[in-house]
Amino acid sequence: MTGPVRSLYTDAMPSSRASALMVLIASACVLAFAPILVRLTETGPAAAGFWRFVFALPLLLLLTARPQSLGGGAEGVGKPSKWMALAALFFVLDLSFWHYGIVMTSVANATVLCNLTPVVVTLFGWVVFRDRPRRLFVAAIGLAMGGAFAMSAGADGNQGTNPPLGDLFSLSVALWYAGYFLAVKAARATAGAMRIMLWSTALGTPLLLAVAVGLGEDLWPATAAGWAACAAMGVMHVLGQGGVAWSLGRLPASLTAVTILIQPVVASGLGWLIFHETMTPVQMVGGAVVLAAVVLAQWSARTKTGAGAEAATPVP
Repeated sequence: MTGPVRSLYTDAMPSSRASALMVLIASACVLAFAPILVRLTETGPAAAGFWRFVFALPLLLLLTARPQSLGGGAEGVGKPSKWMALAALFFVLDLSFWHYGIVMTSVANATVLCNLTPVVVTLFGWVVFRDRPRRLFVAAIGLAMGGAFAMSAGADGNQGTNPPLGDLFSLSVALWYAGYFLAVKAARATAGAMRIMLWSTALGTPLLLAVAVGLGEDLWPATAAGWAACAAMGVMHVLGQGGVAWSLGRLPASLTAVTILIQPVVASGLGWLIFHETMTPVQMVGGAVVLAAVVLAQWSARTKTGAGAEAATPVP
C-alpha cells in the first residue's frame, strides 16, 4: 500500500477544524452506545452486526444518492473500489470479534482494549514506510500491553460469559480495525465518506450473515425491544461511523486518535448505568494505563524530520 494509504501520515490541518472536531466528539459519543445495543438485540453477536448493516443500508443509500450529502458530494452510488471491498472484509472481522468480546467480557474492557488500534496503525507506518518514531513509542507499546494485561487479569470473573477470551477477542479488534482504517483512508483519495460507508456496509452484509449462520447464532430478535435495538444500531452506524469517516478528511490523525478516546469513557459509564457493571481497582488502573499509552503513542509517533507518522482510531 502506497500513495493513498501513505497520506494517512501526512494529513494537513483544515480550516474547518472546530466544526470537524465537534462532529468527531459527537460521533465518538454516539458509537459508545454500540456495546450496549449489541447486548440488547436478542440475537447472536455476528447477527447483531448483520442487522446493524441491514438497517444502515437504506439511510446510506439515501445520503449517498442525495447531492451535497455528508462527505459524498454529488458523486452518487458509483461502483466499489478494491479499497472499499477490503474495508468491508476488515470491518466484518472487526465487528464479529468485537461483538463476541462484548458478550464475553465487560463493556469497559471490550471498548478500551479495541482502542489499541492507533498503536497498531502507527507501528504499520514505522515498519512499512520507515517513519521511525521516537523512543517514547517503544515505552508506549510496553505500557499499552501492560495495561491490557492488567484489565484482563484484574476482572472479577462475573462480567460476561468468558472474560479472558472476551478480552483476547477485543484486543484482536485493534488489528482488524487498523486494516479497516487503512483501507478507508486509501479509498478516501477517490471517493467521499458516505460512498465508502455504503459499499463497505453493502459488501459486508452477506459476509456477516454467513458468519452468523455458520456459527449457528440466533438470527431473529425475539421481541419488539430487540428489533428496536437492531434499528438503533443501524442509525448509530450511519451517524457515528459516518461522522468519524467524514472527520478523517478534515483533522490531523493525531488529534483524531486522542479525541476518539472519549468513546471508552462514555461506554464504561453506560455499562455502569445500564448493566450495573463494576470495575476492580486493578482494571481501573489498567484502563487508565492503556489510554495513557495510546495518547503517548500518538504524541511520540513522529519522524525526526517532523513528518507526522500519525494514526487515528475510529470504534466498532
